[in-house]
Amino acid sequence: MAFSEDISGLSFEAALQRLEAIVRQLESGDAPLDAAIGLYEEAQALRSHCESKLSAAEARIAQLQLDQDGKPVSETPFAS
Repeated sequence: MAFSEDISGLSFEAALQRLEAIVRQLESGDAPLDAAIGLYEEAQALRSHCESKLSAAEARIAQLQLDQDGKPVSETPFAS
């Protein structure tokens, strides 16, 4: 891994913001090859981190199924 920052502590928003900055930098074509490879590796780690955060958030979101009296009958996972 060519980058030094530990991304595990980043919020989803911070990781996404860094990922977007890397994409802009790579798309500009200004980074030398070695730097571009390092940026790509960091982007892959950030993408994985964001996917993990999203999966965890989806797992916490549930839809309640209510009976005729409005009482919860069951919980089903959030449908994306």
